[in-house]
Amino acid sequence: MQKLHLKGDPSAAVETEPLTEKLNGIIEELPTDGVTLRHLLQLVGQDGLMVLTALLSLVFLIPVSIPGVSTVFGAAILLIAVSRLFNRELWVPASFQGRVISTEKLLPVFRRALVWLHRLEKISRPRRLHWLAADGPIGILNSFALILGAVLLMAPFGLIPFSNTLPAVALLCLAVGIVQRDGVCILLGYISNLGTIIYFSVLIGGSGLAVREALQYFVDR
Repeated sequence: MQKLHLKGDPSAAVETEPLTEKLNGIIEELPTDGVTLRHLLQLVGQDGLMVLTALLSLVFLIPVSIPGVSTVFGAAILLIAVSRLFNRELWVPASFQGRVISTEKLLPVFRRALVWLHRLEKISRPRRLHWLAADGPIGILNSFALILGAVLLMAPFGLIPFSNTLPAVALLCLAVGIVQRDGVCILLGYISNLGTIIYFSVLIGGSGLAVREALQYFVDR
């Protein structure tokens, strides 16, 4: 286990440039032969772990995600959320830090997803429902919302359309809302988490019904 010294307020707004421009700069610096979580953390630097959360969420804004990525990126977001909850430095298992993911596969997904982030950023406005972006108890609640979104992202439904997309939307809205101090964006994150839970409940319920009907069919024969 290794601590990563990325200090600074993870919820602080990135004031020097828009979030999309910052993320686009990070994407352009990705190595061509593959990228590791360690390298992504180094690229983000001191700008805040919510920026990294937004970046990792972007890859899932397509109906079916790249196999295996949701486990690595979901675990990274989960660790970021936990470190934010306890106000501790981020630590990541070495095995996750060094796992290589194809840049060739990630780049087109990131670039397509940035279009949606740009749209979200255009409608995001700081200080809306500012109490939802405050520190203290509501900040703790927001950290738990991030943890929930990460757990939902890691759920074993990756090949089912929208099963990664819905929790990724929740995480992206929460990250952008925290960075921009936009309570409306954070509220959208909560709604997306709820929508994901409902969607997964329907999937699980439908699967259980299908299994029961199949068993009943064979019993009746």
